[in-house]
Amino acid sequence: MLAGVLLSAAVFLGYQRWGATKSASRGELLSQLPSDANAAIFLDFEELRRAPFMARLFEWAPKPESDADYSQFLKGTGFDYERDLHRVAFATRKKGQDSEIFAIADGMFNRAKISAYASRFGSVAKNGGHDIYSVPATGTAKQISFVFLKNDRIALTSDTDLSAFLSAGNRKEEAAEWRVRFERLAGSPAFAVIRQDAGAGAALAAQVPGGLRSPQLSTLLDQLQWITLAAKPDNTLLRVVAEGECATEATVRQLADLLNGVVILAQAGLNDPKTRQQLDPATREAYLELLKSADISKLDRGGTKSVRLVLEITPKFLAAARTATPSLPDAPPSKPTQQRSGTHKKGRT
Repeated sequence: MLAGVLLSAAVFLGYQRWGATKSASRGELLSQLPSDANAAIFLDFEELRRAPFMARLFEWAPKPESDADYSQFLKGTGFDYERDLHRVAFATRKKGQDSEIFAIADGMFNRAKISAYASRFGSVAKNGGHDIYSVPATGTAKQISFVFLKNDRIALTSDTDLSAFLSAGNRKEEAAEWRVRFERLAGSPAFAVIRQDAGAGAALAAQVPGGLRSPQLSTLLDQLQWITLAAKPDNTLLRVVAEGECATEATVRQLADLLNGVVILAQAGLNDPKTRQQLDPATREAYLELLKSADISKLDRGGTKSVRLVLEITPKFLAAARTATPSLPDAPPSKPTQQRSGTHKKGRT
């Protein structure tokens, strides 16, 4: 019995230490992103690879064509991102009319081989005790610069000056705003945080299927100060959570009402006799299943107000997504029907 107790204690302590190390690594990556970024994205590939849903997703996704440059890179460095990349955090920020990318990545890197490969096909410069490598970006005239921060961690950027990222200090107030939102998403292995600027809402709204696009949706999204998107696999499904945050209660209320209206309208469109005749029954059922999972709620955090949309994506939906998006009626008018605030669970068929 004593042996069993000792074994249980060893397993528990090992799990605690592994979990703490993983959490610390995640926090370190995110803390090194520039606080003046427009958007930040985090991906924990180790966790995602273990999820059954992700195996289905990789089967569903189209396979990229063989790339000669990547094959050469793989042969020269031994690094295969599908196997060796553990987690990555990257940020985008505006630079004039362009955007630049900065990333921090953890993985199994053969430092000697990667350094030799970069020196052969690019250039290397000393800066503050670091060797900064620059290599051509495939298909463009731009360069990618990277540096080893540790044997298992690199920093890279599409900007011409990587050293500016490494030496720049984050403003405490801005860094705290990002940190609060990163902590809210601590349970998600994949997420994006967007700090709003004019036009971002319109760009997101443009991704909505044509029949559901709405000028009011674009306007309301542009009034949000922060938008977060998070995905967490749960066995054979993927739970997706989108949240829009601002300081105005009226904006959140209107957005929640509009989203409720969109869900109800989409359900009605899928139940329309003409749609039933034109749409494959399995595809229709998959879209209805997605809409039934929609959970729309409002949150009050004191200084800010939020509207949250939760959806559950299933393998059935992935199969349906291979076909064309069903044709649905136009989105609700600018003054949507007022819905009861809180959780939305309507229109089950």
